Amino acid sequence: MSTPADIQANSVQQQFLDVISRDEAVERFQKQLVLVPLGRESVLLQVARGRVLASDVISPIDVPGFDRSNVDGFAIQSADTNGASEEAPVRLALNHETLVPGTAPICHVVIGTASPISTGGMLPRGADAVLMVEDSHYVVDQDVAQIEVTRAVAVGNMISFAGTDVSKGETILWEGQRLTSREIGVLASLGMTHVEVYRKPRVAIISTGDEVVSPGNVLPLGCVYDSNAAILSAAVEECGGEPDVLGRAKDNLAELQALLDEALKRDVILLSGGTSKGAGDLSYRLIEQFTDPGIVAHGVALKPGKPICLAVTHGKPLVILPGFPTSAIFTFHEFVAPVIRALAGISEQERSTVSATLPMKINSGRGRTEYLLVRLFSSQTGLAAYPIGKGSGSVTTFSQADGFITIPQHTEILDADTIVEVTLLDKNVQPADFVVIGSHCIGLDVLLGKLRKQGVSVAVMHVGSQAGLAAVRRGECDIAGIHLLDAVTNSYNTPFLSDDLTLISGYQRMQSFVYRRNDSRFKGLTWERALQVATSDLHCSMVNRNLGSGTRILTDQLFEQLQLTTLPPGYSLQVKSHNAVAAAISQQRADWGIAIECVADQYDLATIPIREEHYDFVVKTNRLARPVIVHFQDLLRDTEIGKRLQALGFKASCIQ
Repeated sequence: MSTPADIQANSVQQQFLDVISRDEAVERFQKQLVLVPLGRESVLLQVARGRVLASDVISPIDVPGFDRSNVDGFAIQSADTNGASEEAPVRLALNHETLVPGTAPICHVVIGTASPISTGGMLPRGADAVLMVEDSHYVVDQDVAQIEVTRAVAVGNMISFAGTDVSKGETILWEGQRLTSREIGVLASLGMTHVEVYRKPRVAIISTGDEVVSPGNVLPLGCVYDSNAAILSAAVEECGGEPDVLGRAKDNLAELQALLDEALKRDVILLSGGTSKGAGDLSYRLIEQFTDPGIVAHGVALKPGKPICLAVTHGKPLVILPGFPTSAIFTFHEFVAPVIRALAGISEQERSTVSATLPMKINSGRGRTEYLLVRLFSSQTGLAAYPIGKGSGSVTTFSQADGFITIPQHTEILDADTIVEVTLLDKNVQPADFVVIGSHCIGLDVLLGKLRKQGVSVAVMHVGSQAGLAAVRRGECDIAGIHLLDAVTNSYNTPFLSDDLTLISGYQRMQSFVYRRNDSRFKGLTWERALQVATSDLHCSMVNRNLGSGTRILTDQLFEQLQLTTLPPGYSLQVKSHNAVAAAISQQRADWGIAIECVADQYDLATIPIREEHYDFVVKTNRLARPVIVHFQDLLRDTEIGKRLQALGFKASCIQ
């Protein structure tokens, strides 16, 4: 238990006193570093993929090293074929030698003769062309083997001359090139077994925090799995570094100091978490001990990643990345990746940008540059950039993004339809075959998973039913999954269509009153009575869904139907998914809520059925004939898919 003094000390957070711009932080950091490759080493070709050449490669031989045939045929003198045709073939006597790869010719080709030769065979003396076997007929005349030539050929026909691929003394690969299978094949063709490359920077990775649990272990309530170590390790490899995950340190100075001492034996040191100035944030306190120069920036005016701490000691980069995954990986790419690439001898990557339109209004905090990760979709007027608004604590945000937009520190609002420049995370971004924007459902995951297995590239954005409907209208997606209840007609989805939209019937899900199994207040009640009991108890807290969702519309309609005028505790707590409702109830942060039955079952919660809702799909009528949409409709009628949906707790129309 914390003492009153501890609580007071931990409640007064020490704010960053010297928040600087991103550019100034980079300048301060890199000014203290020598950004050149760390050294050279010779490695076997078998392990050279991805490594960076430390010197130019000059060919010691010609490739090919001799004049060779490109086809199966006959080595000849081209002058012998002058005037040859099907109607007037020319006869040549065959030499008693067949030229195959790996053997040197003995016979010379003289006027009126030809030597059989295989693809890759060495051209004999006297020959200046190769006749394809298809342009000849084999004959025997007076026991003499001959060929009839039916086509005239020019000097050099079907021959690769020595050095036509690579010439001796030619520079074929250059210092700084990253080796792929193609370059390694070239090196092998020169007879090389080893290649000189730059040494990989060794990068120590330390995770910190009492709440961090290594994957594979039991996850206590309030803790998170350590995804940062895996993310950063893979990112270091992509930048040409060699990651060394040293493990996790709890919020204990001695434990953290021991890991830091070991990390300082590497070339680059990364700590994940503990960079803020609140309770339990110890990493920055340890880094303060270094003064050569030590900390050069702590607090950068950007979002995500404000609390990043950049330091240098013994000439080595020492960086404390924010603990939240999106902040950690974003700041890694902004500040650390360029340093690792430079130490590995890899040239800085040029970032590509594209123009896109924001489909919605964006608010930004004044006073700091914000990097907003977005997903790109094609629209009727070009590209649309959808913000991925999961927050810096999300582990999936970065993996789902196509790029980011930069919002200047003095800009507070970007209106809908604003044209923005999107910096691509991957310059080879390709539009998906099938784009889905709307409400999420695990049943939809089944359908899209089937499409992916059949080779269809799918892009998905979960933004809710109403936002999905708007995206379909704007032509930004092929299909939107929706479950909107119209309070006037008491029917799902159809009342929300316009003349240019068509509804594809999906499946039904049961909306239920959800509570913990051991909560005796609701056992045996109807949903009507359960709502009355829940809303009349000031100690009974609900968890609500977000405005615009089909479940929220249903909730408010039920309150009105039962004439419940007093809003229950927790009504204003709005979450964006059925899973978030179930998690809040399971973890006793709330006592009840409304969610679909199959999700409640996953959390072992009790349910009282309220009504079936229709989860359907909306498509622009003029897109109905698209093959991928036709195929999607076929999947909805597929019996096997229907059985899988039924097993999840849904009612599929194809299963009677």
